[in-house]
Order: sequence, then structure tokens, then C-alpha cells
Amino acid sequence: MSKRLKPSTPRAGDGWFHSSRRSASRLPAAVAANRWLAGVAILVTRLAFTQEALRNSLTGDATAEARSRQQQSEAYTVKSGDFRLLLTPSMSLDWNDNVNLAHTGALEDFILFPALGLDTSYPLTQRNLLRFNVTFGYKEYLEHSQYSAWYVQSGSALSFDIYVKDFWINLHDRFSYIQDPSQQAAVANTGTYGTAQNTLGFNTTWDLQDVTLSLGYDHQNYFSTSQQFSYTDHASELVVGRGGFKFHPTLTAGLEGTVSYTAYDQQVLNNSMGYSAGVYADWQPGHYLHVQPRFGYTIYQFEQTSQFIRAENQSAWYFDLTAIHDLSDAVSYSLSVGHELTPGIYGDTIEDWYVRPALTLRIVKNLPLNTSFSYQNGTQGLQTSPGSPSENFDWFTWSLGLNHPFTKQLTVGLNYRMTLRTSNDASREYTQNLVDLQLTYNLQ
Repeated sequence: MSKRLKPSTPRAGDGWFHSSRRSASRLPAAVAANRWLAGVAILVTRLAFTQEALRNSLTGDATAEARSRQQQSEAYTVKSGDFRLLLTPSMSLDWNDNVNLAHTGALEDFILFPALGLDTSYPLTQRNLLRFNVTFGYKEYLEHSQYSAWYVQSGSALSFDIYVKDFWINLHDRFSYIQDPSQQAAVANTGTYGTAQNTLGFNTTWDLQDVTLSLGYDHQNYFSTSQQFSYTDHASELVVGRGGFKFHPTLTAGLEGTVSYTAYDQQVLNNSMGYSAGVYADWQPGHYLHVQPRFGYTIYQFEQTSQFIRAENQSAWYFDLTAIHDLSDAVSYSLSVGHELTPGIYGDTIEDWYVRPALTLRIVKNLPLNTSFSYQNGTQGLQTSPGSPSENFDWFTWSLGLNHPFTKQLTVGLNYRMTLRTSNDASREYTQNLVDLQLTYNLQ
């Protein structure tokens, strides 16, 4: 009987073309670890922003588990003693029929995207590992060079784990630099929206067998990659606390809470204190099914720091149900549905519903097919444009991808993504089609 691996699940609506290619050609154990991490990322990347500290904490947990799996059989390009370095170069050619997300006057372009992935590790002791991974590249627009930009994969990180008796302490610095406005549902009529984020902090977990307690803190700096959105630049202090009880070997449930403070560099959006509290559960009856529900309430208290927007406290309940399931060796899927209140781009907040299913088929040997869909219905203020009313929008994305390993080192991928945005403001509607051809080579 063949051994089943975790699914290579794309993150629906989250730019999975370029984030998934880096792990496609590693050795089997490393592939399994990266696929597992990609799946777990679905569970944590869509939490409400007042829970940003919780998202960071869960991301750190997922990364640590993936590191543990990778260490068992890790590919490398260069090895000196216990130090390992894996190099993964890649080259892509994209065709995009609407790089500026315009309702009228759409700009079409071809995009060259060379990139290099670096993954290094060094065990300081038997249980303490120092790891650094980063993928960076450059997107060159052949006809509209004003959109050309550097790229750093989300998740690039420096991480250090310390174990002291029943305590696990993770110190980390995570950085991302991404310019892809079509992956932000709230944005339209721009080809330059992007973000650079750096998150520095720690998370401490106390394992008492049936009870697990954790406390984390992060300092996060957020920068826009274009002058047009520089008013969104801010710094945040993020604190998270979680306590879980293991009711059954397959079921853990408990309480979670966060506190955040966000201060903007410019007086356009209002500074805020954010609070959230709720319950969560983690149910994993076997290796092939993982379900995580969470439910709670979010409160924003805004300070009157904006010269344009009246500060008004806002609150809403949050909800997320995410499942990852391997039905068989050939079929796996994930599903995430929820409701959230997040800080806005054109106003103080965005409130939205979302549904994000994804499916992986491995029916043809060495030719897995990944498809994903994302739907988001949101309401946001457009207060940064004086006289503009609130906007109600619907945002759809559909992705389809094929990857084939021609050799042990070389993988070829062909992907397609369609994005459709509708709005009560017709000028903010658009359709975008993207075709992506990629070559990834694993130097091991």
C-alpha cells in the first residue's frame, strides 16, 4: 500500500501561484512538510485583525511543526557539519490582462519573474534549532515598467526555538514584501498596491499534558510599497493569550483572547485599541482530517487622530470554520468559511463574509491538479475620498494549476487565475485574467 502524504493545498485567493512553487521539487519528506505547512496556513491566515497576534502565534506553531518534520530528511545544496543550505531558483513568465485593476482602460502585460529560495538551518543543541528561510525575486513588467517591483515571499523568517522543561519558547522575526493588488479584495483601480511587513516577537507555550497555556507578544511594522497608500503605514503592538484543555486525544478546546494597539504614521486613519475574546477547538481524529472552529467577539476603540474620518467605536462577532481532509490518495480538499471585522484601507474598518474551498486531485501520476475558489462579500468606508459613500463589494477568485516533475530537480507548472470584483460603485469593478508558466529547479 502506498504511503499517503498530506495534500498540497493552495491558499485560496492568497496568491498561491508563487508561494507554492518554492517547495514543489524538494525531497519527499520535505515536500510533505511544506504541504502540511501550506494546509495549516489556511487555518490561520484569515483571522480578524484584532487577532493578528493570534494569527502570528498559530503561524509560528505551524512553522515549528513543519521544521520538525523537515529535519527528519532535509534536502540541501551545501552542507558543512550541521549547517545546511538549500537553494531553489525559479523562473516564471506571466500574462496579465488587467495589471491596473481598472474598470475601463485596463493595461495588459507580460511579466518575467526570476526568484531564488534560500533555506538554512543550524542546530545549536539537540533541541534548539536556528533557521532562516527567504525567497526573493524581481517582477519585471515588459511594457509597463512602473509596476516592476521586488518580491519577498510571505513567511520569510528567522526563528529560534528554546525548550526549558515543560516550556517551549519561540523567538522570531518574520518579514514579507509583496506587491499584488489583485489579492486584496478591498482595492481597485491600482496596479501598485502592496505591503511590506516585519513582525518581531516571541511566543511561550507551557505544556501541562492535558492543559496547554500560551502567551505571545509581537511588534509589527507595516509599510505600503507605493506612495498612493503611504497613509496606511503603521506600527502595532500585539498580545495574545490562549488556554486549551485536551478533552480527548483527538480534541482540544479552550479560550483565546487578544489585545492590540495600532498607531498610524499619518493623520488619515484613526489609531485604535483592539480587543477580541472567544472560544476555539482543534479536532484531528486521524492523519487525514483536521477541523478548527473558532467563535468570538471583536471590539475596536478608535482615537480621533484622523483629520478626515470621525472616530467611532465599532464591534462585531467573528467566526471561522476550517477543515482540511484527505479523502484518498488521489483526492484532498480544504474549506474555510467565516465572518470578520478588520482595519480598512480607505476607511477605519472592513466587515466581510468569506468562503474559500480548495481541491487537489492526484489522479494522473506526477501531474497533480490544484483548484481553488474564493468569495468575499464586504462593506467598507471610502472616507479617504471626501464625499464618497460606503462601498458594498463582492470579490471572486478562481485558480487552476498543474505541476509536473520532469526530473528529480526540475518541475514545470502551468497556472491560471481569474479575479472578478463587483461593487455598488461601477467605477470600482474589474475583471482580471492571469496565466503563469513556471520552472523550478532544486539544487540539491
